[in-house]
Amino acid sequence: MLGAGMGAGDESGHEGRRVATFPDDHPAYHRAMAGALRDGRGRLMASQGPDELLSTLEEQERRLIFPSLGYDDAWRLGTLLVELARERRAPVAIDIRCGVQQVFHCALPGSSADNDAWIDRKRRVVERYAESSYLVGERFRVRGTAFEESSRLDPDRYAAHGGSFPLRLSRDGPVVGTVTVSGLPQAEDHRLIVEALERYLGLGSP
Repeated sequence: MLGAGMGAGDESGHEGRRVATFPDDHPAYHRAMAGALRDGRGRLMASQGPDELLSTLEEQERRLIFPSLGYDDAWRLGTLLVELARERRAPVAIDIRCGVQQVFHCALPGSSADNDAWIDRKRRVVERYAESSYLVGERFRVRGTAFEESSRLDPDRYAAHGGSFPLRLSRDGPVVGTVTVSGLPQAEDHRLIVEALERYLGLGSP
């Protein structure tokens, strides 16, 4: 499976597995990222440039809003993610937080403790920027820089790689939780979350 280049200090586009990579400013990087994003029905999205990819990621956050978020919601979303990951034999770890409390965690075969560390680093980006970790990283790349170089944050604690998504109760409301997946290339981690959210909320892709 092809993974896009991740950023300074990380040689793999697959958390825990070495794969082919591109520099972040290489045209193939953005083609790989856009190509890895599919809608909730598994259909490949049209090829997107950097600005189009940003628009797609922003639209997902505006659309995927929870009517409520509690322990039962977290359990149902988490078990749905586990079901989707098992269907694909995806070696992932899954984490859901309500506020600062961890309310769901599952590690599937093939994952490791390293994935838990990735979860924490990606989740902290969402908590700090109130946007998905994929969107935050892409904003830096579109500006011609890298999150690791320009954010002035400790890369051992923060990773703007796809796979952590903010949970909100209204479009303009604060982030009240996070859902995070680690174990696949960053675009695939992100896609798995988006697909689960669309199914959980009864929404199709636009």
